Amino acid sequence: MKILLHMCCAPCAIYPLRVLRSEGYDVMGFFYNRNIHPYQECLRREQALKGYAEDIDLEVIYQEGYNMEEFLQNVVFREKQRCNYCYHDRLKSTVTIARHGKFDYFTSTLLQSKFQNHELIRSIGEGLGKSYGVPFLYQDFRHGWEEGIETSKHLDMYRQQYCGCIYSEKERFFKNH
Repeated sequence: MKILLHMCCAPCAIYPLRVLRSEGYDVMGFFYNRNIHPYQECLRREQALKGYAEDIDLEVIYQEGYNMEEFLQNVVFREKQRCNYCYHDRLKSTVTIARHGKFDYFTSTLLQSKFQNHELIRSIGEGLGKSYGVPFLYQDFRHGWEEGIETSKHLDMYRQQYCGCIYSEKERFFKNH
């Protein structure tokens, strides 16, 4: 069974990849993160993933370009609902490639994080799966949260400190004095 795995970063991919491969899936990765700010952060995450993918013999499709403006245009004045747009954009791009590539399923490493809204991701993924004819595979990968952290540290892998968008960067680092 072929599965396309949307990948937000290398550390969050460690556990889902191990689980999916152990379950017999033929996994291909897809790095698509137009929301990442600043651009250098996006490049750091991409480079970390390229190194990890090479080490574990994983084929990955990488997004072309960097269209952060589209993300911002779609969330401005709706910042509290920005994750809805972000999840939809990432999963729609993933299922589009999955359908074109004749994958049996698609899923996301976003399901590794205890900070993401799993019910919303699942709802969007399942809806897109029905629309595009490629089922969304929901698995709660949060059980491997610590494993991913420890393994990424052991591998001296770049580990980001926030989800990715300019708003999450502010929430992580700005302290209202």
